[in-house]
Amino acid sequence: MCSNGKQETGMDSGRCAVLGRIFLEAVLSGLFIAMAGTVYLSVQPASLGAFLFAFGLMTILCRGFKLYTGAIGYLVVQSRETFLRYLGELPVIWGGNLAGCALVGALLRHSRVFPALASRLQPLCQAKLTDSWSSLLILSFFCGILMYLAVDTFRRQEIPVPFRLATVFLCVVVFILSGFEHCVANMFYFSAGGVWSAQALGKILLMTLGNSLGGFLLPLADRFRMRP
Repeated sequence: MCSNGKQETGMDSGRCAVLGRIFLEAVLSGLFIAMAGTVYLSVQPASLGAFLFAFGLMTILCRGFKLYTGAIGYLVVQSRETFLRYLGELPVIWGGNLAGCALVGALLRHSRVFPALASRLQPLCQAKLTDSWSSLLILSFFCGILMYLAVDTFRRQEIPVPFRLATVFLCVVVFILSGFEHCVANMFYFSAGGVWSAQALGKILLMTLGNSLGGFLLPLADRFRMRP
């Protein structure tokens, strides 16, 4: 928490500044995921849209922005000293992603491209809102695995650059064409589709849980494999 007035310390002020920067970078991530979602809805065939969607994640990685599905997997590799601090940053990232997606979705609803988007958004949102909780959890779990794989591979300097870039694009294409669920992308679809409700929020939270569990899989497996 950030304190105010005479009780504010230098450490509190510094922490507030860090959280503010994280939130801004998360909003920017939401903005780029939303733009990626826009181009996905705008083109055919689906394979082309899935490939172009990867522009969003690639931009986020190259610019160092904060994306929840790219950050959550690293929670399980934090030390005792950093675990609680990192855990506290994750809701800020999630909220910033939501804010960025909601902003783009709201703006697009007042643009000339929206009627074409709406014809794709309506069935897309309906399918997600009427899907079972177990189905959404499973589909978001597999998406979480792919998102961690994309981000972690991109960060590994020992892997040749072409393979790192290819992994990012392939992971995005695979998750979209497989019908896996990405909580941040769906924040945009629900915002642009104007379908927010208690039910929609519940589905987003469920997808967040699934993405989180999927994101934990590979780092936990790596820790187990690296044991002497």
